[in-house]
Amino acid sequence: MENQDQNNNNIWGNIGSKVFIGCMFVGMGIGMYMDKISVGTLVGMGVGFIASALLKAKQ
Repeated sequence: MENQDQNNNNIWGNIGSKVFIGCMFVGMGIGMYMDKISVGTLVGMGVGFIASALLKAKQ
């Protein structure tokens, strides 16, 4: 049972990290479009941290 819980945590951790990276790249793309790459990156990272934390808390 403990091994299954560790696998479940690992799956949600992997999904959370992919969501974070995806949000960061979307933020960078929007920042490039608006000529504010650093602002877009920071906004994307902020959204990514929140989204990954929500996904990990959902488990």
